[in-house]
Amino acid sequence: MFDPVKEGLGEFLQDFYDQVVPTTKSLQEFVERGFPYCAAWAPARMVDKAEEMLASYQRNDTHQGPTRPPSLPVILVAVSKDWTPTERSFTTQIADPVDITFPEDPKQRYFRVRTVAGEVRAQLAFFASDEPTAKSLAAQFLLYLDSASRRRFLARYPFAGLEHEYPAQVEAPDNPAMNVETGNKNLTVLAVDLVLKVTVPLFMAPKAGEPNDGKGVPGTDDPAGYPLVSEVDPEEKEVSS
Repeated sequence: MFDPVKEGLGEFLQDFYDQVVPTTKSLQEFVERGFPYCAAWAPARMVDKAEEMLASYQRNDTHQGPTRPPSLPVILVAVSKDWTPTERSFTTQIADPVDITFPEDPKQRYFRVRTVAGEVRAQLAFFASDEPTAKSLAAQFLLYLDSASRRRFLARYPFAGLEHEYPAQVEAPDNPAMNVETGNKNLTVLAVDLVLKVTVPLFMAPKAGEPNDGKGVPGTDDPAGYPLVSEVDPEEKEVSS
């Protein structure tokens, strides 16, 4: 349900990565390494177990071998498990199903949709072997967030053979990048807490055994739509010539 939000956040971070200016020698290697080797998902907040998260990333780094580039600097990203419903998003929640059709659907089926709107908390942690590199990454990321237009990204939800785009927005943090104490003098970690405002669609189609329009197969990626009901005017009479 929320995987498209994480995927959209990943694309958002890649766009930031593409704009990083290397102000240190480590950052020069960072921008040349490639985004897949510079960012990774973490299962928990880095401020809680920073070094454990870094060690886990290094163990799971798929680019192994003697030619593996240095692991630092790196950006680790975590998404909180909690969910806060809110009406302060792009749209309010739609609790009652609404009929919907998609112009791109060649079968012109009728479906129904509800939406949940709310907030997801996330955290970015910038790991570096030296303070200037970590501070530069954090400062450039906060500068990137200073543009309201850049804070928006799209989450794409597949349904009925189509991808449906719903906007999400990264709220600029009120607090600066926070230093995370690790006790390791060769490691600097700066963490930034974020709030993601998202709207998630819940698409609905007839289940097996329910009335449908016969234009698809219930329970598959190509579902049938709801039957279209035509209204008949009981006062209308046939006139013969």
